[in-house]
Amino acid sequence: MTPGHKITIEHGSQRVRVVRDGQVLAESARPLLLRETGCPVRYYLPGEDVAVDLLTPSDTTTYCPFKGTASYWSLPDAPDAVWSYPEPKTDVAAIKGHFCFYEVEVVG
Repeated sequence: MTPGHKITIEHGSQRVRVVRDGQVLAESARPLLLRETGCPVRYYLPGEDVAVDLLTPSDTTTYCPFKGTASYWSLPDAPDAVWSYPEPKTDVAAIKGHFCFYEVEVVG
């Protein structure tokens, strides 16, 4: 980490759901909440709780010096709407195998 930049990861206790056009893409009672300096809270959901069969892998990748290289997935009308870090950096290793969506609904 660099001075002034911080990332924390905690186990959430709320149910998180991702719905698009009436279809549930993900629902989890086991989210990881990633808090990063200067960014909104992001909910990382276990792969087992994501309907990956509804997602199409994208060729897009991005690099974060704090988390590593992200891979993306798309929906028919939403390119690169979902991402994950297949090989995250050691400090954020807990997010491996988890997916993050731009928009989630916290339901409880």
